[in-house]
Amino acid sequence: MKFELPRPVLSILGLLIGFGLYALANRLAEPWQSLLIGALFALLGAGAWVYGRSGSERWIQALGALLFVYGLIRAFWLR
Repeated sequence: MKFELPRPVLSILGLLIGFGLYALANRLAEPWQSLLIGALFALLGAGAWVYGRSGSERWIQALGALLFVYGLIRAFWLR
């Protein structure tokens, strides 16, 4: 038996977790703040890409790739 949560539930959980982690990361001093927030975006992008691949949804894969690239840029070049 495969356990899957409905998309609205996953979306709400993802938003709550994301906003919570973002708020915690904002408490850190630079450069750790930028590195952690960039890493969170990169992980979100990688997760979205894998999720899109499992359901063969190309737009989610593209969004995941964009989030991953933005996370890397945010971590290493944007401060």
